[in-house]
Amino acid sequence: MYAIIATGGKQYKVSEGDTIYVEKLEAPVGEVVTFPVLMLSGETIAVGDPTIEGACVTGKILQHGRGEKIRILKYKSKKNYRRKAGHRQPFTKVEITGVNA
Repeated sequence: MYAIIATGGKQYKVSEGDTIYVEKLEAPVGEVVTFPVLMLSGETIAVGDPTIEGACVTGKILQHGRGEKIRILKYKSKKNYRRKAGHRQPFTKVEITGVNA
C-alpha cells in the first residue's frame, strides 16, 4: 500500500517504513507529524478532492539539516559585471511510520 502526500508545496509517494526529505517543518526532532493524503493505493485506488477524508499518513521527525550548497554565478561579458551567491536549502528528514486509510 502506498499513498501520495502533500507537504511544502510538493507531492511525495510514500509507503510505511520509507524515509523522505521534505521542506523544513517547524517541529522538534522526535515529534510525530501527520500529512494529508491526496491518493491512496492498495487493493483499490482512492483519489481525494483534494484530500481523502479520514485518511492520514503519520511520520516521525528524525533530523533537521541543510542541503548541499548551490552556487549561483551571474556574468555579462565586456561589462565588468560579476555576481556570486550561494544557497543551502533547509530540510527535514521524516520516517513514515503509518499509512492509515
